[in-house]
Amino acid sequence: MKKQFRYAFGEILIVIVGITIAFSMNKCSENANNKAQKEQYFTNLKRDIEEDKKQLEANLEQITQKITLCTELLPIINSNAENKAARLQNIFSVAYITNFTPKDFTYQTLINSGDLKLIDDFELKTAIEKHYSGYKDVLKAYERQELINKDYLGNYFIYHTDYDLVQEGKAPFTDEKLLKNIMQSVRGSFMLKKRATETGIRSCDSILKLLQ
Repeated sequence: MKKQFRYAFGEILIVIVGITIAFSMNKCSENANNKAQKEQYFTNLKRDIEEDKKQLEANLEQITQKITLCTELLPIINSNAENKAARLQNIFSVAYITNFTPKDFTYQTLINSGDLKLIDDFELKTAIEKHYSGYKDVLKAYERQELINKDYLGNYFIYHTDYDLVQEGKAPFTDEKLLKNIMQSVRGSFMLKKRATETGIRSCDSILKLLQ
Protein backbone atom coordinates (compact mmCIF):
# COMPACT_ATOMS: atom_id res chain seq x y z
CA MET A 1 0.00 0.00 0.00
CA LYS A 2 2.78 2.37 0.94
CA LYS A 3 4.60 1.48 -2.27
CA GLN A 4 1.49 2.30 -4.30
CA PHE A 5 1.08 5.60 -2.45
CA ARG A 6 4.70 6.55 -3.09
CA TYR A 7 4.29 5.63 -6.74
CA ALA A 8 1.09 7.72 -7.07
CA PHE A 9 2.71 10.63 -5.23
CA GLY A 10 5.71 10.43 -7.53
CA GLU A 11 3.45 10.45 -10.59
CA ILE A 12 1.60 13.50 -9.27
CA LEU A 13 4.87 15.26 -8.49
CA ILE A 14 6.15 14.59 -12.01
CA VAL A 15 2.94 16.02 -13.47
CA ILE A 16 3.16 19.13 -11.25
CA VAL A 17 6.80 19.69 -12.16
CA GLY A 18 5.98 19.23 -15.83
CA ILE A 19 3.11 21.70 -15.69
CA THR A 20 5.27 24.20 -13.79
CA ILE A 21 8.03 23.93 -16.37
CA ALA A 22 5.51 24.31 -19.20
CA PHE A 23 4.00 27.41 -17.57
CA SER A 24 7.47 28.84 -17.02
CA MET A 25 8.42 28.25 -20.64
CA ASN A 26 5.15 29.77 -21.85
CA LYS A 27 5.69 32.75 -19.57
CA CYS A 28 9.22 33.23 -20.86
CA SER A 29 7.96 32.99 -24.42
CA GLU A 30 5.16 35.47 -23.67
CA ASN A 31 7.59 37.88 -22.04
CA ALA A 32 9.91 37.65 -25.03
CA ASN A 33 7.02 38.27 -27.42
CA ASN A 34 5.81 41.21 -25.35
CA LYS A 35 9.29 42.70 -25.28
CA ALA A 36 9.64 42.35 -29.06
CA GLN A 37 6.18 43.84 -29.58
CA LYS A 38 6.96 46.74 -27.25
CA GLU A 39 10.21 47.48 -29.07
CA GLN A 40 8.34 47.49 -32.37
CA TYR A 41 5.80 49.93 -30.95
CA PHE A 42 8.64 52.17 -29.77
CA THR A 43 10.23 52.06 -33.22
CA ASN A 44 6.93 52.96 -34.89
CA LEU A 45 6.15 55.69 -32.37
CA LYS A 46 9.57 57.24 -32.88
CA ARG A 47 9.10 57.19 -36.66
CA ASP A 48 5.61 58.76 -36.39
CA ILE A 49 6.76 61.52 -34.05
CA GLU A 50 9.82 62.29 -36.17
CA GLU A 51 7.51 62.74 -39.16
CA ASP A 52 5.19 64.95 -37.09
CA LYS A 53 8.14 67.09 -36.01
CA LYS A 54 9.35 67.43 -39.60
CA GLN A 55 5.86 68.52 -40.70
CA LEU A 56 5.54 71.00 -37.82
CA GLU A 57 8.97 72.51 -38.53
CA ALA A 58 8.05 73.04 -42.19
CA ASN A 59 4.75 74.58 -41.06
CA LEU A 60 6.52 76.88 -38.61
CA GLU A 61 8.64 78.31 -41.41
CA GLN A 62 5.58 78.97 -43.58
CA ILE A 63 3.56 80.45 -40.71
CA THR A 64 6.43 82.76 -39.72
CA GLN A 65 6.66 83.98 -43.32
CA LYS A 66 2.93 84.71 -43.36
CA ILE A 67 3.11 86.66 -40.10
CA THR A 68 5.90 88.76 -41.62
CA LEU A 69 3.86 89.26 -44.78
CA CYS A 70 0.77 90.34 -42.80
CA THR A 71 2.88 92.78 -40.79
CA GLU A 72 4.25 94.30 -44.00
CA LEU A 73 0.83 94.53 -45.66
CA LEU A 74 -1.17 96.07 -42.82
CA PRO A 75 0.35 99.60 -43.09
CA ILE A 76 -0.30 99.57 -46.85
CA ILE A 77 -3.99 98.68 -46.67
CA ASN A 78 -6.30 101.74 -46.70
CA SER A 79 -3.35 104.05 -47.44
CA ASN A 80 -1.82 105.88 -50.38
CA ALA A 81 1.39 103.86 -50.30
CA GLU A 82 3.61 103.83 -53.36
CA ASN A 83 3.10 100.86 -55.72
CA LYS A 84 0.19 99.84 -53.51
CA ALA A 85 -1.76 97.78 -56.07
CA ALA A 86 1.15 95.47 -56.87
CA ARG A 87 2.14 95.06 -53.23
CA LEU A 88 -1.39 94.19 -52.12
CA GLN A 89 -1.46 91.27 -54.55
CA ASN A 90 0.47 89.37 -51.87
CA ILE A 91 -2.70 89.26 -49.77
CA PHE A 92 -3.94 86.32 -51.82
CA SER A 93 -0.99 84.18 -50.72
CA VAL A 94 -2.01 84.70 -47.09
CA ALA A 95 -5.15 82.67 -47.75
CA TYR A 96 -3.22 79.47 -48.53
CA ILE A 97 -3.83 76.97 -45.74
CA THR A 98 -0.99 75.26 -43.89
CA ASN A 99 -2.29 71.94 -42.54
CA PHE A 100 -1.09 69.56 -39.86
CA THR A 101 -2.07 65.89 -39.98
CA PRO A 102 -0.59 63.97 -37.02
CA LYS A 103 0.77 60.49 -37.70
CA ASP A 104 -1.05 58.85 -34.79
CA PHE A 105 -1.76 55.38 -36.25
CA THR A 106 0.66 53.63 -33.88
CA TYR A 107 -0.73 55.45 -30.85
CA GLN A 108 -4.32 54.66 -31.83
CA THR A 109 -3.34 51.00 -32.24
CA LEU A 110 -1.82 51.00 -28.75
CA ILE A 111 -5.04 52.44 -27.32
CA ASN A 112 -7.56 50.36 -29.28
CA SER A 113 -5.72 47.06 -28.80
CA GLY A 114 -5.08 47.59 -25.10
CA ASP A 115 -1.35 47.19 -25.76
CA LEU A 116 -0.58 50.44 -23.96
CA LYS A 117 -0.20 48.23 -20.88
CA LEU A 118 2.97 46.81 -22.46
CA ILE A 119 4.69 50.12 -21.63
CA ASP A 120 5.58 49.56 -17.98
CA ASP A 121 7.54 52.80 -17.64
CA PHE A 122 4.94 55.07 -16.01
CA GLU A 123 6.77 58.30 -16.88
CA LEU A 124 7.05 57.34 -20.55
CA LYS A 125 3.45 56.13 -20.77
CA THR A 126 2.17 59.37 -19.22
CA ALA A 127 4.37 61.48 -21.50
CA ILE A 128 3.11 59.69 -24.61
CA GLU A 129 -0.53 60.15 -23.59
CA LYS A 130 0.08 63.83 -22.79
CA HIS A 131 1.87 64.36 -26.10
CA TYR A 132 -0.98 63.03 -28.24
CA SER A 133 -3.57 64.78 -26.10
CA GLY A 134 -1.65 68.02 -26.70
CA TYR A 135 -2.18 67.67 -30.44
CA LYS A 136 -5.81 68.65 -29.80
CA ASP A 137 -4.67 72.17 -28.84
CA VAL A 138 -2.41 72.35 -31.90
CA LEU A 139 -5.23 71.30 -34.22
CA LYS A 140 -7.61 73.76 -32.54
CA ALA A 141 -5.23 76.62 -33.37
CA TYR A 142 -5.00 75.41 -36.96
CA GLU A 143 -8.79 75.16 -37.19
CA ARG A 144 -9.20 78.69 -35.85
CA GLN A 145 -7.06 80.10 -38.65
CA GLU A 146 -8.93 78.04 -41.25
CA LEU A 147 -12.28 79.37 -40.01
CA ILE A 148 -11.11 82.99 -40.19
CA ASN A 149 -9.88 82.39 -43.74
CA LYS A 150 -13.13 80.72 -44.74
CA ASP A 151 -15.66 82.93 -42.97
CA TYR A 152 -13.97 86.33 -43.33
CA LEU A 153 -11.06 86.51 -45.78
CA GLY A 154 -12.66 84.09 -48.25
CA ASN A 155 -15.99 85.93 -48.14
CA TYR A 156 -14.19 89.24 -48.56
CA PHE A 157 -12.52 88.00 -51.74
CA ILE A 158 -15.98 87.06 -53.07
CA TYR A 159 -18.06 90.07 -52.06
CA HIS A 160 -15.62 92.96 -51.73
CA THR A 161 -13.11 92.40 -54.50
CA ASP A 162 -13.45 93.77 -58.05
CA TYR A 163 -11.02 91.74 -60.12
CA ASP A 164 -11.58 93.97 -63.16
CA LEU A 165 -9.60 96.67 -61.37
CA VAL A 166 -6.53 94.46 -61.54
CA GLN A 167 -6.56 94.84 -65.32
CA GLU A 168 -6.44 98.61 -64.80
CA GLY A 169 -3.43 98.32 -62.50
CA LYS A 170 -5.49 99.22 -59.44
CA ALA A 171 -5.97 97.51 -56.08
CA PRO A 172 -9.07 95.32 -56.45
CA PHE A 173 -10.29 95.66 -52.87
CA THR A 174 -13.41 97.82 -52.55
CA ASP A 175 -13.57 98.11 -48.75
CA GLU A 176 -10.02 98.41 -47.48
CA LYS A 177 -11.01 99.43 -43.98
CA LEU A 178 -12.84 96.10 -43.58
CA LEU A 179 -9.90 94.30 -45.18
CA LYS A 180 -7.51 95.83 -42.66
CA ASN A 181 -9.65 94.61 -39.76
CA ILE A 182 -9.77 91.12 -41.25
CA MET A 183 -6.01 91.07 -41.80
CA GLN A 184 -5.46 92.03 -38.16
CA SER A 185 -7.50 88.97 -37.16
CA VAL A 186 -5.67 86.81 -39.68
CA ARG A 187 -2.30 87.85 -38.28
CA GLY A 188 -3.51 87.15 -34.75
CA SER A 189 -4.65 83.68 -35.77
CA PHE A 190 -1.25 83.03 -37.37
CA MET A 191 0.50 84.04 -34.15
CA LEU A 192 -1.64 81.61 -32.15
CA LYS A 193 -0.94 78.95 -34.76
CA LYS A 194 2.79 79.66 -34.52
CA ARG A 195 2.82 79.26 -30.72
CA ALA A 196 0.84 76.01 -30.95
CA THR A 197 3.25 74.71 -33.60
CA GLU A 198 6.28 75.56 -31.46
CA THR A 199 4.65 73.78 -28.51
CA GLY A 200 4.08 70.73 -30.70
CA ILE A 201 7.73 70.69 -31.77
CA ARG A 202 8.94 70.90 -28.17
CA SER A 203 6.63 68.04 -27.22
CA CYS A 204 8.00 65.93 -30.09
CA ASP A 205 11.56 66.60 -28.92
CA SER A 206 10.66 65.62 -25.37
CA ILE A 207 9.09 62.30 -26.39
CA LEU A 208 11.89 61.44 -28.82
CA LYS A 209 14.39 61.96 -26.02
CA LEU A 210 12.48 59.51 -23.80
CA LEU A 211 12.24 56.97 -26.62
CA GLN A 212 16.00 56.91 -27.23
